[in-house]
Amino acid sequence: MPELDQNGFLVPIKAVDRILLLKMKNLIPTIRTGASVLVLAASVSPFHAQAATFAEDVTFVNAHTPVIVLRDDAGRAKIAVSPAWQGRVLTSTAGGNSGTSFGWINRSFIAAGQLQPHINPYGGEDRFWLGPEGGQYSIFFAKGTTFDLANWFTPAPVDTLPFEMVKRSQSSATFRSVFAVTNYSGTRFDVSVHRQVRLLAASDAADKLGLKSLKGLSLVAYETINRITNEGDVPWDKAKGLLSVWILGMYNPSPATTIVVPINSGPESELGVKVTADYFGNIPPDRLVVKDDVIYFSGDGNFRSKIGINPKRSKSLLGSYDAANKVLTVVQFSQPEGVVDYVNSLWKIQDHPYSGDAANSYNDGVPSPGAKALGPFYEIESSSPAAALQPRQSLTHIHRTYHFIGNEQSLNSLALATFGVSLQEIQDALPKK
Repeated sequence: MPELDQNGFLVPIKAVDRILLLKMKNLIPTIRTGASVLVLAASVSPFHAQAATFAEDVTFVNAHTPVIVLRDDAGRAKIAVSPAWQGRVLTSTAGGNSGTSFGWINRSFIAAGQLQPHINPYGGEDRFWLGPEGGQYSIFFAKGTTFDLANWFTPAPVDTLPFEMVKRSQSSATFRSVFAVTNYSGTRFDVSVHRQVRLLAASDAADKLGLKSLKGLSLVAYETINRITNEGDVPWDKAKGLLSVWILGMYNPSPATTIVVPINSGPESELGVKVTADYFGNIPPDRLVVKDDVIYFSGDGNFRSKIGINPKRSKSLLGSYDAANKVLTVVQFSQPEGVVDYVNSLWKIQDHPYSGDAANSYNDGVPSPGAKALGPFYEIESSSPAAALQPRQSLTHIHRTYHFIGNEQSLNSLALATFGVSLQEIQDALPKK
């Protein structure tokens, strides 16, 4: 089992184990294309490709970068966090070291140890990003470039640069970072980030979800409290572009996993479209089912697609159910009432740059025929409103993740209480293939 030092970091693995990992690393095939190296998704891994335990995932990552583990008093609910990778939550478990690891870890990429120019997809179930991704106020495209993959670059402060850990306890850790980014229109933003990762007790989890009891369920629950501050001397103004906090969680997919998004029902003339689903082309009807008050989306990691929910439709809650492993995941986030200005991340010059999404979900798959998928994984995301901040003013966005395991009766009661639908409705929602 992994051991912790006095600062809460994992004790490095033994030299013989590190040598084994390096040997395994050399077996990983790569394709070189110019300056880039594409690591194949089917690469050899020193541990199980699927259903890894928490200890296995943490030990693997710790061979490449320091990991801290936060835990409850009983040592059953645990989360693994990487300071070097922007204080991201890598994975979590409700069953201690031998329990199932819920986060998706990109083992082949991590083992390869080679930084990529466009993005460094380490994985993890809660990572800090900033929006918008596309449009005239994008911070992923340089001024004057075309909106295509060749010109898309993740800003280093949310990709390769570490966050500083400033405080730590048994169940929480706090990080900070100070940097500048410039958008497509040439506007510079001087930013500081304050990010707290905090494990939640079962009673806190029940309270935040508005539940009286979690009887019959094992769980791990945590929240990240993400605050950005305008550290410059100039106000952040809509006319020149705004930033937003963007939290993304990557999870292990399965053919039996369905993403569930409750939405506010009502006419499109008042609330807008029920779902934006054309990010990467049309989604087949066996992968996306849209009803008046709920959306079902495949989380099998086998078809590249993405959906978005605008703030008028969003209920600040979504999640997934893995029927094969009996895991119910709930993601909850802060969403100020009545606020509708959210950055638009579509890859084009936009007529409405503040008509973006409050919540998103992504299912991985091959980007084009013959290409390799990045994962596989599926993703659940939330965003803050656009941050129109005066100098020294801040915006805070909270993103909570809950994983529940237990008997189907208890999970069904929880699904009804949170999503408003039963387990059977979730399992039957998408047409069987």
